[in-house]
Amino acid sequence: MLRQEPKQLSLHSILYSKIPEHHILKLIDTYIDFSFINELLKETYCTNFGRPAKEPELMCKLLFIQHLYELSDEVTIREANLNLAYMYFIGVNPEDELPDKSLLCKFRRHRLGNSTLDEMMIEITKQCVELGIIKGTGVSIDATHVEANTIKKTPERMMKHLARNIKQLFEEEKEEALTNIPETPDYQEIEDHKEAKAVMKNHLELVIHEAENQGSSTEPQTSEAIQEAKDILADPKFMAQKGIRSLVDLDARVGRKGKNQSFYGYKTEFMMTTDERIITSVRTSDGAAIDGSDTKDLLTETKKSGLCVEEVFGDKAYFRKDILDDIKSLGAKAYIPVSPLVYRMDEEQFSYNKDADEWHCSQGNTTVKKKYYTSNNKDGKREGYKYYFEMNQCKACPLHDQCAKRSARRILTVGVNTPEFYRISQYQKTEAFKEKYKKRASIEGKNAELKRFHGL
Repeated sequence: MLRQEPKQLSLHSILYSKIPEHHILKLIDTYIDFSFINELLKETYCTNFGRPAKEPELMCKLLFIQHLYELSDEVTIREANLNLAYMYFIGVNPEDELPDKSLLCKFRRHRLGNSTLDEMMIEITKQCVELGIIKGTGVSIDATHVEANTIKKTPERMMKHLARNIKQLFEEEKEEALTNIPETPDYQEIEDHKEAKAVMKNHLELVIHEAENQGSSTEPQTSEAIQEAKDILADPKFMAQKGIRSLVDLDARVGRKGKNQSFYGYKTEFMMTTDERIITSVRTSDGAAIDGSDTKDLLTETKKSGLCVEEVFGDKAYFRKDILDDIKSLGAKAYIPVSPLVYRMDEEQFSYNKDADEWHCSQGNTTVKKKYYTSNNKDGKREGYKYYFEMNQCKACPLHDQCAKRSARRILTVGVNTPEFYRISQYQKTEAFKEKYKKRASIEGKNAELKRFHGL
C-alpha cells in the first residue's frame, strides 16, 4: 500500500546542519525535485490494501546513492543508516528505520521498467532546463559498444549444453533416465568446423525427439528447455555464429567494431547536450543493431524535456536521409559529415548547379535533360535520376575517348538524394562547418567517462 508521510520533523534533524552546503547530495536535493516519482509509480502499488510501502521517491534516491558511490545493496542500507548526508538526501529523520536490503532488489525488478526510467530522465532534464542549468541548444548523438559479461560459446558447445540440460531436467522431473541416447559426441576431436556443428545438431535433435517420445510434455521444465532448444535451432543466424552465443545472456549478439573487428554484447546509443554534457535520452540494443536506428526516439524524448534543439552533431554513421529529415523536422541543423556509403560522387569530375538543376563535368560540358528512373535488384528498390549531356558537346571533348570507355558514357546516373547531398558536402568544406563540428568531440569524453567510472 502506498501512502504519503511527512518527513524530517524530528528534533534530531538539526544534525543535518553539519552537512556542508557544497556537498553533492545537498546540491542535488536543493535543485532537483524528486517528488514526481511517487506519482509516476503509483499505479505499480495498491492504494488501499497491503502493508504500507516505502515511498518510491525514497527507494529511487537510495538507488541513486548506490550507483553514485558504487555500493552493493547491503552496503547502501548500512551506510544510509550512518551517513548524515545520505539520510538528508533520501528525506528521513536520523532515527528512522530504513528498508531491508532485499527491498532494493525487489523495487528494481518489480517497480522500475525501461519506460519508467525514460520518463524519469525526461522529467529531471526538464527541471534542469527550467532552472537554467542546461542553457545550450546543441545535442550530440553516438553509439558505443558494450561487451557482454559472459563467455561467447561456439554453436557446438551451445548445443552440447542444451542437450545436457534437457536430459538432466527430464531425469529430475520423470525420476527416470532418458533412454536410446548415445554418448555425447566429442566435437573437439572433429577438425572440420562445419562437420562438428552438423554432428552436434543431429545429437541435440535426437535428444529432443526421444524426450518428446518418452513423455516430456507432462513435465513443465523439460518442455520449456525443449522449446528453448527448438527456438535456437530455428534461427538461421545461430549456425552462422551470428545469433545466440550464450545460454546465460540470451539477448547479446555479435556486432562489428570495424571492418575486421567484431565484439559480442550490446550497443548503447545516447543523446547528450553538447555544452553541459547532460545525457537526455538512452537506448540499448543488441550488438548487431545499426547505429542511428533509435535517433528519432532519442530526438523526441529530448524535445519532451523542454530543450530547444537547434543543432545536432553526429559522426558519419548518422548521415542518412531519414535521420537528416528527422532533424530538419525539428527545425534543427545537422552537423554530420557526409558518408561515402550513401554519397558516391567524384567531385573532381562533376559539380552541381542547384538553381538550374544541372551537372557540369570537369571539361565544362553541361547536362541538358534528366529522367527519373527506378530499378529493382537484390538489395531492393533503387531510384534516382539520369542526367544527359549533349551528344555533340561530348564528341568534341578532348576526353571523349576516355569517357566512351565508361559504361555511363554521356549519361550521369545519380541517386535520388545526390543533389541534396552535394549541397551539404560543399558546405562541409567551409571553415564555418569545421569549426562548429569540433563541438562533437565532447561526446567521446562522455563515452570514456561512462566506461571508466560508471561501469558501462
